[in-house]
Amino acid sequence: MLTIYIVRHGQNEDNANGILNGHRDLSLTPLGIAQAKNLAIHLRNLGLTFDKVYTSPLSRAYVTAEIIADNLGLATPEKHPDLIERNFGVMTGEKIADIEKLCAPNILKTQVITYFITCPGAETFPELILRGKRLLADIRTKHANGNILFVCHGDIGKMIYAAFYGIEWLEALKNFHFGNSEVILLSEMCKPEDAHFYKQEQFNH
Repeated sequence: MLTIYIVRHGQNEDNANGILNGHRDLSLTPLGIAQAKNLAIHLRNLGLTFDKVYTSPLSRAYVTAEIIADNLGLATPEKHPDLIERNFGVMTGEKIADIEKLCAPNILKTQVITYFITCPGAETFPELILRGKRLLADIRTKHANGNILFVCHGDIGKMIYAAFYGIEWLEALKNFHFGNSEVILLSEMCKPEDAHFYKQEQFNH
């Protein structure tokens, strides 16, 4: 059986400053590096290992993947273009706090964050699900079983989750917040509502 773990990158400078990064490529903060190291320690303590690590080409994800791979004694992560974050279009570089002002009524407000649904130049969530399905099909041609690690981003990570479990994008966005250095499990043995199984607050105990 093939089991896939999705990790969101550690905090980067845009995250810390409340900026929508999308394809922007700023570095991890010291906190983001610590989050990635903390996650790697917990994965190691669980006895988890991975046959392959795939990562977004953006540095915040790639450095997170490198930290995990180094701490678990894994091979160098391989960049996969379909793991790149959603293209945020004209919202790239805008303040997260301005999403409602700039994009209403095309928004979705959850308990933690507000998503913009559409804006000029941005990928839509249905398009991200199609990208997620393409990614999963590609990985399944390369790996029939074992544990695979994806290191990517919030929006695309959620839509890969939606693609795997066959749920609607709106449900996937509402189900949980996918925070920095948190983990989603994709497994035939797991229910969608149980897939978000590591959260940062768990790492602090």
